[in-house]
Amino acid sequence: MVHPSDIAGPPPEETPVPPELQAALSALGLGSAKVEPVWRNEAGGLTFAVIPAATVEPGSPEYFVKWNPVGSGESLVGEAERLRWLAGKHPVPSVEAMIMAGAGEILLTRALPGRSAVSERWKVQPDRALRALGEGLRRLHDLTAADCPFDWGVDQRLLAAGGSAGRDVSELGEAPPIDRLVICQGDPCAPNTLLGEDGSFLAHVDLARLGLADRWADLAVMSLSLEWNYPEYDEAVFWEAYGIDPDPERIAYYRRLWEAE
Repeated sequence: MVHPSDIAGPPPEETPVPPELQAALSALGLGSAKVEPVWRNEAGGLTFAVIPAATVEPGSPEYFVKWNPVGSGESLVGEAERLRWLAGKHPVPSVEAMIMAGAGEILLTRALPGRSAVSERWKVQPDRALRALGEGLRRLHDLTAADCPFDWGVDQRLLAAGGSAGRDVSELGEAPPIDRLVICQGDPCAPNTLLGEDGSFLAHVDLARLGLADRWADLAVMSLSLEWNYPEYDEAVFWEAYGIDPDPERIAYYRRLWEAE
C-alpha cells in the first residue's frame, strides 16, 4: 500500500503562491497578508495559511486557503458544499469564499483554534491523540444520516476507481454487508482531525469526499493511518474511544478499496 507521504505532505517553504490565488486574496482584502504553504495533496493542490498583518497573535493564521488545479479530480466546490451543509451539525471550518479563478479553484476557510492530531505536540502523546480520533469519528458517525445528500458508498467509489485508475475492480472481491450506514468523513486520516489545547476532539477538516457509507469505510483507513503517523501507539485506545472492536473482514475490504482509488 502506498504511504501518503510519498505523494502528499508539507511542500517546500519557497513554494510560490499561484498568481490567481494571490489575485483572489487581494480581491478579498488579504493582499498584504503573509501566505505560508502548509500542505500539498495527491492531486497537486496546495493549502496555505493566511496571516493578516493585523492579526492579534503574530504567526497565528486567521484563515486557510486551498488551491486546486482544474482537472485535478478533487473538487473544492464539492468540499465547500459539504462544509456549508455540516455547519451547525458538526464542528468544521466555516467557508468564507469559494472562487473559480482561471486554472484553479480557491476555497477560503476560517482557521480554528486547534492543532492537527499529528502535530509534534500530539505525536509525543499518542494516547490522547488516538482517544480524540476515536471520539471525533464516533461523533460524526452518530449524526442523523437520513438527510445527507452526499454519497461515498461502494458503488460510486468502484465506478470512480475503475474509470480513473483503470483498475479491474473485480479483484477487490465482494463488499461485505453494510454494518451501519453513517455520514463518513471520506478522508479519515489522522491529520484531518484537529485537537483542542486540552487534547479533546475539536473539528474535522478536508471533507471533499464526505458522504453516506458504511462506517467501516472510515474506520479501516483511520486505523491504518495510525501506523503512518505515530511512531509508538496502542491501537486499542482508538477502538475503545470509538466504542467498537475491530472487524478484520470489513477493515481488509475497505483498505483494498482505498488503495484502488
